[in-house]
Amino acid sequence: MPSLLRNLRHTVRMLWKSPGLTITILLTLALGIGVNTAIFTVDYATLLAPLPYPEPDQLVVVWSKIKTYHNGISAGDYKDWSEQSRSFSTLSAFTGGSFNIATKAVPENIDGMQVTPGYYNMLGNPFFLGRDFLPEEGKEGKGHVVILTHKLWSHLGSDRTLVGKTMHVNSEPYTVVGVLAPGIADRNEAQIIVPLVFKPEQLNHDFHWLLSIGRLKPGVTLKQAQADMDAVTAHIAEVNPKSNKGWGSFVEPLKNDFLPSERKQTLWILLGAVGFILLIACVNVANLLLARGLSRQKELAVRSALGASRKSLFEQLLLESLLLAVAGGVLGIGAGWAMLQALVSIMPQGTLPTEADLHLNLPVLFFTLAATTLAGVLFGSAPAWYASRIDPGEALKEGGRTGTSAGHHRLRQMLVIGEFALALSLLTGAGLAIHSFVKLLNVDLGIRPDHSLTFYLPVPETRSKEPERVVAYYRQMLASIRAVPGVTSVSAETGTPLYGPGFGMPFTIVGKPAFNDPSMRPNTGYGMVTPDYFQTFGITMTRGRSFTDQDAGASVKVAVVNEDFVKKHLKAADPLLTRISVEELIPGVTKLGAPQEWQIIGVYHNVHSRERTDGNPEMLIPFWQIPWPAAGIGVRTTTDPASMIPSIATAVHRVDSDIALAEPRTMEEIHDRVLSNDRFTLILFVVFAVVALLLASIGVYGVLSFSIAQRTHEIALRMALGASHRSVVGLIVKEGLVLAAIGLSVGAVGGYFVGWGMQKTLYGMEKLDLSVMFSVALLLLISALVACLIPARRAASVQPMQALRTE
Repeated sequence: MPSLLRNLRHTVRMLWKSPGLTITILLTLALGIGVNTAIFTVDYATLLAPLPYPEPDQLVVVWSKIKTYHNGISAGDYKDWSEQSRSFSTLSAFTGGSFNIATKAVPENIDGMQVTPGYYNMLGNPFFLGRDFLPEEGKEGKGHVVILTHKLWSHLGSDRTLVGKTMHVNSEPYTVVGVLAPGIADRNEAQIIVPLVFKPEQLNHDFHWLLSIGRLKPGVTLKQAQADMDAVTAHIAEVNPKSNKGWGSFVEPLKNDFLPSERKQTLWILLGAVGFILLIACVNVANLLLARGLSRQKELAVRSALGASRKSLFEQLLLESLLLAVAGGVLGIGAGWAMLQALVSIMPQGTLPTEADLHLNLPVLFFTLAATTLAGVLFGSAPAWYASRIDPGEALKEGGRTGTSAGHHRLRQMLVIGEFALALSLLTGAGLAIHSFVKLLNVDLGIRPDHSLTFYLPVPETRSKEPERVVAYYRQMLASIRAVPGVTSVSAETGTPLYGPGFGMPFTIVGKPAFNDPSMRPNTGYGMVTPDYFQTFGITMTRGRSFTDQDAGASVKVAVVNEDFVKKHLKAADPLLTRISVEELIPGVTKLGAPQEWQIIGVYHNVHSRERTDGNPEMLIPFWQIPWPAAGIGVRTTTDPASMIPSIATAVHRVDSDIALAEPRTMEEIHDRVLSNDRFTLILFVVFAVVALLLASIGVYGVLSFSIAQRTHEIALRMALGASHRSVVGLIVKEGLVLAAIGLSVGAVGGYFVGWGMQKTLYGMEKLDLSVMFSVALLLLISALVACLIPARRAASVQPMQALRTE
């Protein structure tokens, strides 16, 4: 212990003597460890940490299975699953919702959920005030109770006596029975929760509109639960062959089940990227410590001559490295916290699951400690080993120059090669992200996003669903909005361009052989729109015609399809001579009617979808033929559409004073939201790549600068013998570029694997684009050239006679 303390005091003194070098090393380490801490926090919270619920491994999602696809479940399926399955202690269902709540000013629209009673007790989500829904509150006539998130409770005034009081939801009185604890629920978009009450007509097996989460009984495995559900779904299909033949189920762990696989892959790639940055930082620090070791040759030689063993010298130098690493780690934690806050501030909503709690915790700090220790060993071992092997006699020769051995020089060169190899891998990832994002920016949207906005009208379920009343309501609403000065076109629709038409429906082509198994029918996006929809959003018809006001309830049922529908399903047929059979959507009722035939009258240009799958067939039908009670509104304006939201809201309230505009957004905002996750990934990769580029450039600059300082005598001698300034510059630049070129050759392998790993996560990357790799390699060569020129010009400015006299 006394020896360790003595070495520690000596280490601190030596580092204090070189403040510039020490600060440079600490900042380099803080940067490398900071980005690793920030990204590991995200990865740990999302991918590694257990769900923040009791017995989280018991929580599962149960999906309907059609072919190989996941689907929502019907109310009839949920009822049968709950009664017939033997694997779940609780099986809950839920669906989204939108609610108007009464405030002192105007109605306020809040995103919410409908859940079966006991949903939060099943999850183990604690309450701040009150309780979960009781079983009887899931029955008709008893469901006028509500649970609020802590966030909404705070927004409404933080009244601790609110439980038991009445608030108006969708113009009807609801009793507040609970307030959820702050945390998980506050990160969800749904802020108000009401019981899911099934009406008799909803208990069918046709309409898939629910999601289901369950808790397995103690001791039941996932495999056993899947076998149980396979038997249950097979029995349901026997009893209901028309609706359930070919349908099965998936039983999957709740953890990250709603997180797209591409996003999981991106998170792992980002963790690898910041790992590369830490390695590059370690290489830079190793280079600096090698240079420092060479400048301390005489000091170490004296200590060796006075009896210090190589082991003690190695331990002393390694202790310096570890002390630097610990100090850099402490700074890195601070930097990581700051980077995490910046990351959260630019992260699009919904990027991560609501269970992901992004904060520095013990596992993250243990990771930082491990990274710090590893960094200290990585960048400290080689310099300490080389410095401890100094020959005291050679180093103490009178007049001997402090030179660098071939071994030292080769190690420094290898470190620079490694830096450039790692940097090329990172820059390849950034280059591919940029390339993909540029493709997304230039994609044909199929709409004109300028001067248009959308919003939803969250019409309460208690309103009349009679088609005549719904048609009258929306005709009056559209007329009121159309009368607002600056509005040129207005439409009603069940979906939103770029998000999809609202529904997905199986169909058959009339005249073709029928499917023995209904589950094998093809699927298409499906929605209802008013005639002005195409003008409002600037969607062009490529064949036939669009809808008119004459395409109403009693007229011939007509439809338009997009180009992808024709390409995928009507290759050899004339679409305008084709009829499509689709089961009837009954307005406002979660039940399918009898099949109806729709005559295709037009083909419209593809509208880009955020799903980005190969081909997105869509079929639209006249809103006036199937008027849907809760629809969206599209508006085209002559001025800035965002500035017209207040006047449009006034027009809406003239028709319906109890309703609020839900999610009013311009189409440019919607397009921006569609791109938000890609932009977020792009920003991260570009930032990491810039850091890698700077560190690699600093690395080659440091190696050449130190090499020139060690070779002053040689360079002076060359110039004294007639070497020109240009030849000296060329010699130094050539040395640096050769190192960079070798590093890029090695890094091409890493770049290929990075590109291969990112292919599935990026838009338009069907195959690896080698031009991106060549471009980033050229960028790295240019940066290496710039980094070489500065020390090269300094070398060429040496005065030969003065340098030789000094030596």
